[in-house]
Amino acid sequence: MRGSTEEIALSTRHPQAYTTRTEIIQDTGSINDNYLLERPSRKYQLLLLLAGFMMIFHVIGINTTFGVFQEFYSSSRTNIKDAQGQDALVSLVGTIGSGLTWSGSIFVNPLIARVERIKYVALTGAFIMSLGLALASLSTRLWHLYLTQAILYGLGASMYYFPIIAIAPMYFDRHRGFAMGFILAGSGAGGLAIAPVQQYLLDRYGIQWTLRILGLWNFIVGIPVSMVIKHRSGFGNGGRARTRINKALARKGTFWYQAIGAFLQAGGNIVPLYYMTSYSVSVLSLSRSTGSLFLSINSGVNSVSRVAMGVLADYVGRQNTLIGGVILSALSVFALWYDAPKDRFISFVILYGIYAGGYNALLPTTITEIYGVENYASVNGALLFIRGLGSIFGAPLAGLILGSHARTGPDTSFLRDTSLKKRYNEVVIYDGVLLLASALCVVYVRWLDARDKGKWKWKA
Repeated sequence: MRGSTEEIALSTRHPQAYTTRTEIIQDTGSINDNYLLERPSRKYQLLLLLAGFMMIFHVIGINTTFGVFQEFYSSSRTNIKDAQGQDALVSLVGTIGSGLTWSGSIFVNPLIARVERIKYVALTGAFIMSLGLALASLSTRLWHLYLTQAILYGLGASMYYFPIIAIAPMYFDRHRGFAMGFILAGSGAGGLAIAPVQQYLLDRYGIQWTLRILGLWNFIVGIPVSMVIKHRSGFGNGGRARTRINKALARKGTFWYQAIGAFLQAGGNIVPLYYMTSYSVSVLSLSRSTGSLFLSINSGVNSVSRVAMGVLADYVGRQNTLIGGVILSALSVFALWYDAPKDRFISFVILYGIYAGGYNALLPTTITEIYGVENYASVNGALLFIRGLGSIFGAPLAGLILGSHARTGPDTSFLRDTSLKKRYNEVVIYDGVLLLASALCVVYVRWLDARDKGKWKWKA
């Protein structure tokens, strides 16, 4: 299975490798398709790697560091007066933006499957994404943020994200796994760099100029990144992969449990990212810069973990590694975050980053392994949409559990601190249950997949 999946292009069209022979394993057997495409230059491959890395750096980096904005908007320093102390309502801004980034696949994937000049889709997305950030600087009410930093940003991010993710695998053959791992590592690098920069800008220039600078910088970099994407000879001439799930596949238990697991994991995974900073400030009484540093460290560790998990998966199996990562991330939430003092919380920041890093990187490869490459586009698009919905509900429900509270002020008494810590512990339990339920789903998918194929393999 390892040899076959390494030849699979993770795009919205059928993979067309630049080698003269590509083996595609389908439900009915092995089909050999010959594609005589010109080998891309190493220079262009390098440019595409850098462009993909920077795109992920922006999109996922900004998504995962919303916790810095979360802490600001809900604090006494906020410029959004109906946001102070309203963690659930504020987190909805970030989760809508993050959720639309993924769930936008339901319309972006079919679009890029039909458009010749995909780079203009990405460029339009970079502009809309940046416009959303810039317009958010003018916001004075929460609903303004919902329209700008949530909806506009999320739709633009989706259009910016998927074109490169769709096209990049076609330009790599033997090193496709490394190439995609390098590109996806931009997410952790983005969080590592963006979180402290955002906090510095907030402290030095205020929220308005922070958003304007972030939006302008995003678009300036987004122009050359988008222009790197080019129509490849033969890209639009082959058959297009299905972008809709067929009825037989939709009725399979593997798909339903994988969808439920993806929904729950997305909801659970986003909670620590949004409340890590506020926990540091509100419960541990650390500075805001320290809280953003924790978020930055978590993102950096997560980036390295994505690559390491990919390497480990080649030895012990992709589904096995995915299962291990989800189970350990759930256990780290229960064991290390619950009622955590400073030292144990630092351990949680690091270990959660390690364990949670593999899911996003490994999910696409398990899709091709379970459903076949011919169903990759449809299943991946559906699961991304479902994960988008999951990320929208996860943090706001945690905010409802946490309730309205003041971060600073004369009411910071022992009783108030004890009550707040108790509510954070309830958030931790909620988050751990989501991740543990997700782990049970992916374990069951592993068993169902083996049953459907009529053979159990320890390495899968």
